[in-house]
Amino acid sequence: MIKKLIVMGLLCLLPASFQAQKTLNINLSSKKDTEVSPIVKEKVEEYATKINTIIQEEKKLMEAELEVLKARNLDKSDFDREKAQIADRYSEKMDKRIEDLGFDLDDVIQKQVRYSLLNTDAASKEELKEKLLKKFRPNRSISGYFSYGIMTLTNDLPDNGLDKNLGYSNNLEFGVKLNYQLSRTSPWAITSGLGFSWRTVRVDNNMYFTRLGNQGVSLVQNEESLDKSKLRTGYIMIPLGIQYNFSRLKNAGMDVQYRNSHNGFKIGANVYGGARMSTNNIIKGNNGETRDRSNYDVNPFIYGAQLTFSYNSFSVFVKKDFSNFFKDSHFKNDKALIFGLAIGL
Repeated sequence: MIKKLIVMGLLCLLPASFQAQKTLNINLSSKKDTEVSPIVKEKVEEYATKINTIIQEEKKLMEAELEVLKARNLDKSDFDREKAQIADRYSEKMDKRIEDLGFDLDDVIQKQVRYSLLNTDAASKEELKEKLLKKFRPNRSISGYFSYGIMTLTNDLPDNGLDKNLGYSNNLEFGVKLNYQLSRTSPWAITSGLGFSWRTVRVDNNMYFTRLGNQGVSLVQNEESLDKSKLRTGYIMIPLGIQYNFSRLKNAGMDVQYRNSHNGFKIGANVYGGARMSTNNIIKGNNGETRDRSNYDVNPFIYGAQLTFSYNSFSVFVKKDFSNFFKDSHFKNDKALIFGLAIGL
């Protein structure tokens, strides 16, 4: 029954296509021609022609038999009963003749699938398998990403001078990610890449960062109200980790299985390291805005770990620095903790 429905759908589409070409008098482009395999199209058209011939032949015989039935001048109930019996008999006869044509729908579908995947009709099994293996190779790709996270500084001290004055801080990052799937069917992939990160620490209560000679960086109170007070540091980041993809194995045919490592739900874990590019102390008050790129004892090298949960190209992540945000003993033990969203990870 399912086969008949599929075939009838194809048969309905073909006349509509032919009528459209005849009415509009246009020549379909090569792109349109490649949507259906020429062999599949030829087989379906041939099958449709044979079915139409059977229907017309049986319809002509049935109409002749109905004329004989009408000539008998039966009452309406008897006429309708015998007419229904004749229709059922010819319907069964047509089904039997169509079935005897031996149309192998499974073979036609297989040919169309092969054509859609490989854009070819004729190939040996060895050539087909080779093309499938080439088409469904392990994913070894480089893609871009963008992330934004809320950042806080954690420490094991009751108050290191920055805690009670810390405002809304964030981490903005973009770069490229390398995804190296271990094999065609493996759920595991090695991840790496290169990113550029800007970490912004904002302070409230009209405080701002400053350097006091050899004493290094500290916070001081401004006499007037400040509209903006933040310390922004840029890093070059290099991650290295693993990723597990929960998507199911798919069958491409010819005993070739593969797993799409891009799509589906994924969990990734990585370590990262970064080298400082620059630091910018930005202060804005009644006298305008000032920017100072001096050394504010921000750590020149950072390292940490990240855990990422992804679905397709959207991710949520948490990353934790194992290195102090400031070097030496300045704001001792402050380490960045970041929660964020990403596109492309």
